[in-house]
Amino acid sequence: MVWTLYGLPMVHPHSTLVVTINGTGTAIEIAYIILFLIYSDPQKRLRVLLLVLVEFIFVSILTILVLTLAHTHKERSMIVGIVCFAFNVMMYASPLTVMKLVIYTKSVEYMPFFLSFASFANGLAWTAYALIRFDPFIAVPNAVGALFSIAQLLLYATFYRSTKRQIAARKLSKGVILDMSEVVVAADQEYSKKEVGSAGPHDDGSSATA
Repeated sequence: MVWTLYGLPMVHPHSTLVVTINGTGTAIEIAYIILFLIYSDPQKRLRVLLLVLVEFIFVSILTILVLTLAHTHKERSMIVGIVCFAFNVMMYASPLTVMKLVIYTKSVEYMPFFLSFASFANGLAWTAYALIRFDPFIAVPNAVGALFSIAQLLLYATFYRSTKRQIAARKLSKGVILDMSEVVVAADQEYSKKEVGSAGPHDDGSSATA
């Protein structure tokens, strides 16, 4: 949302691509949030609604303050640009916890390749775009994001094979457990049959006498 604000003509003129691309992205994210709210449980729904409300209030206050207190495009671009810079770095840095998990477990199961690749491509594209007119508020955070994404891709390449081995070992162990459970069930059934066979029909030992 803040990047859409940054691209508006009254804040940062001649930024049609910034406002249209980020505006489209905002619309898609809103659709994701609506779907989440429809299908999530009440506790999670309330938490997400509160976060969305806080973000909406923050962006609204930022918009009002910038448009009323800052009177030049340069001032408005700087204020909103700094906010965008901070949020962009936080967005790209958020997978650092996942990277730590990858190093600890030596598994990339929780770090999808295509997400890391898309993040790298996004950071690279926006950095290239920003260098055309040199917009540091776009160039720097996206360059940092591209570097973070490269680190993720390097981790993926490093631990891809070990992940395959771990998955194969888990499948094998599950297969062994399943086979053992089948053996136990079969043994129980065989024991039950023997019990029934040994009991058989028998008389009660009584006889008629005259």
